[in-house]
Amino acid sequence: MFSNYLIGLREGLEASLVVCILIAYLVKTGRRDALKPIWTGIGIAVAIAMGFGCVLEFGSEELTFKAQEALGGSLSVLAVGLVTWMVFWMRRTARHLRSELHGKLDAALAMGTGALVATAFLAVGREGLETALFVWASVHAASDGTPRPLVGVALGLATAVLLGWLFYRGALKINLAKFFTWTGGMLVVVAAGVLAYGFHDLQEAGIVPGVTDLAFDISGTIPPDSWYGTLLKGVLNFQPDPTVIQVTVWLLYLIPTLALFLSPVGFASGKGKVNVPDDQGSQPSQAPQA
Repeated sequence: MFSNYLIGLREGLEASLVVCILIAYLVKTGRRDALKPIWTGIGIAVAIAMGFGCVLEFGSEELTFKAQEALGGSLSVLAVGLVTWMVFWMRRTARHLRSELHGKLDAALAMGTGALVATAFLAVGREGLETALFVWASVHAASDGTPRPLVGVALGLATAVLLGWLFYRGALKINLAKFFTWTGGMLVVVAAGVLAYGFHDLQEAGIVPGVTDLAFDISGTIPPDSWYGTLLKGVLNFQPDPTVIQVTVWLLYLIPTLALFLSPVGFASGKGKVNVPDDQGSQPSQAPQA
């Protein structure tokens, strides 16, 4: 449940910050007339992301077992690739996000209502589709027959919305550089588990060999149905009897990716700020960026 809460919080907060920046800029520049098309674009993006998630969930139920495993494994690998790109992209460019969005918004204001809708849709829609795909893959990997994974995602998204609103009102200041570094690192660990589970799906589908070649089996020590086994599975997608391929993929992904992500090499250490002014003319809240 915690891993899914983390996904909802991390992905949701990125989208919330984008919305805050767009709305705050329009309010501070006296363009409240442009708020409606912005909210329209955001609403369309959210609806499409939810629809995409429903298609993934209910569409796969009509497939055969091997087809389900092949689809689940393939989408898990794709989801891990997207979320890895996302955490590196956010760390590298987050401090320029506000000026980038302002530039796009100025251009859209000059072009008209349709451009405003498209700008909001594209800004939020990418985050929404990535979130839907990674949430589906993570829930699929951590599924224990209970609604807890989905509850974790919902709580994470709700927390992100609340934090976004507090940012907008200027009531909350946190070090976003540290936040995105720590949550990004934890998300890489979660992604490693999703990737390993995805390869197990591909093995069960017959696409990748070695489904019977176990690296180890500690099911007797950590029963999958025990509270601690369930906890490890929910947080780290831990499996007590992984195959050799799963362990190999997990190590080959986690060690270099986490080392590169946490390394300062290639990441500027500038003192960029995120300014999210409220609509009452108060001072903008500031938080250091990565």
